[in-house]
Amino acid sequence: MEQKTHSTTILIVDDEELVRMSLSALIANLHFHCVAAADGLEAAEILKRIKCDLVLTDILMPNMGGLELLEYIKENHNDTDVIIATGHSDQASYADVIKAGAIDFIKKPIEGPELEAKLTRALRERQLIRELEQMSMCDGLTSLLNRRAFDFKFQREVERAYRQSYDLFLAVLDVDNFKEYNDTHGHQSGDKVLIELAKILDVCTRNSVDMNFRLGGDEFAILLPQANATQATEVVQRVLLSFVEQKFSGLTLSIGIVSCRHNTAMSLEQDVKNMEKRADTAMYEAKNSGKNCVVCRIKR
Repeated sequence: MEQKTHSTTILIVDDEELVRMSLSALIANLHFHCVAAADGLEAAEILKRIKCDLVLTDILMPNMGGLELLEYIKENHNDTDVIIATGHSDQASYADVIKAGAIDFIKKPIEGPELEAKLTRALRERQLIRELEQMSMCDGLTSLLNRRAFDFKFQREVERAYRQSYDLFLAVLDVDNFKEYNDTHGHQSGDKVLIELAKILDVCTRNSVDMNFRLGGDEFAILLPQANATQATEVVQRVLLSFVEQKFSGLTLSIGIVSCRHNTAMSLEQDVKNMEKRADTAMYEAKNSGKNCVVCRIKR
C-alpha cells in the first residue's frame, strides 16, 4: 500500500549540493515534504514564501551561517523549529546551539536512523507543545482566544505589520447592558449570549486571517490584518448587525476600532499599550454616544 506524505514541511540548508541531495532523499523516504536551500539567505527567502515546520541547517555556510539563520528564524518565524547539523571540526557545542534556540543538534555525516529518530522526537514534542499552548490560550466558555493569547499575538502582529508594510486594525467590543441582562435572566442565559457572540465573530471575520478574542467578561476584541479602513469597518458593522438580529432583550454592542501603525519614536511595548488604550477609548465613545454603534478612530 502506498504511504501518504506527511503535511509536515522540512527545510534543508547546506552549502554542499551532495549533502542537500542526500538529506532530501532521506527525508523524502520518511514521507515528509522537503525543500532545500544552499545558505541562510536563500533559506530566509524560502521561509517568506513557504511555511516550514522544521529547519535542518548546517552551521558553517557562506553569506549566512546556521547560527545567524537560527537567530533570524527565532525573530521572524517563531513557529518554525531548528535542528543544527555540525561537522567534527566545527567549534559549536550542543550547549551552544541549544542556548541559541535550536531544539536539537546532530553530527555530520548524518545517518538515516539517527535523523529519523531526531525528526520524530522533534515533531512529536512540537505537536505536544502546540497543543498545550493552544489550551493555555483558549477561553473555556467561548473557545475563542483568551486575554493571554491577545497580549502575545497583538504585539507580534503590530511588529509584523510594520515589518511587512501592511495595515492592521484593532476592534474592541463590549456588550451593552450585560450586567442587567445577567441579573434579570441569570448567568446561564448570559453565558449563552457570550457563546452566540463568539459564533457571530467567527462567521463575520475572515477565516485564517482575522483573530477573535474574549478579553474577559463581556469584552471581546478582533485583530484585522491586511485590511483597509473601509474593509475593517465593514467587518465590525456586520458583527454589530448580526448581534442585533439575535434580539437578545435589551442587548446591543458598542465597538471601537483603531488603526495600529507602529510609532517608531517609542518602544513597541509602549506603542501597543497606547493602541489598546485608544481602542478602549473609542469603544467608550460608542457607549457614550448611545450604544449600539461603531466609533472608528483612524490615526493618520
